Amino acid sequence: MGITPRQFTEMQSRIRGAKRRPAPVDSGSPGPALSQPRVILGVDPSLRGTGYGVIRAGKPGFQALTHGTIVCPAGWVRSRCLAQIARTLRDVLQQYHPEVCVVEGLFYAQNLQTALIMGEARGACLATVAEAGLDIYEIAPRKVKQAIVGYGAAQKIAVAKMVQRLLRLAEPPAPDAADALALALAHTQERGHFDLTMPKKI
Repeated sequence: MGITPRQFTEMQSRIRGAKRRPAPVDSGSPGPALSQPRVILGVDPSLRGTGYGVIRAGKPGFQALTHGTIVCPAGWVRSRCLAQIARTLRDVLQQYHPEVCVVEGLFYAQNLQTALIMGEARGACLATVAEAGLDIYEIAPRKVKQAIVGYGAAQKIAVAKMVQRLLRLAEPPAPDAADALALALAHTQERGHFDLTMPKKI
């Protein structure tokens, strides 16, 4: 299929315009893979089991710096759980100095009480990370699974096994920690591709 000289000239102009587009200088702005943060914290909030994971992006691939689950026994009152979440995340931030944080996006809970409790845990996470001055992004759970496994309704075990493979871990991480690591990995993928929707900054 041929094109006219005028169409060819317009095409060249569009290409030159795209090449001249300046790269974002704000570390929290969308940008190509070269400008993405090197150390990323992923957080999967939950009152009884908040997952966290820190990865480093670099060559020849990604490296897991730490991951785990902030477990709060059923006998603990909510305020004690929230304090434990904040305390543990603060320690992680001080030790590994991540440059950006990614949390799981909001979901719609049928149970109002469950939604309120989840909101409290999420708020404790966001306040602690924001206190450290990090930009915070959120990615919907289905988008994380799509980015990591290639299927938006993938089971947790499939996510954990793929995270294990991508980070070259000796064994699959615990479910909540695997979800947190998957969030961090998904963030690097979305920042590195212009054809994907950027994570929402919060």
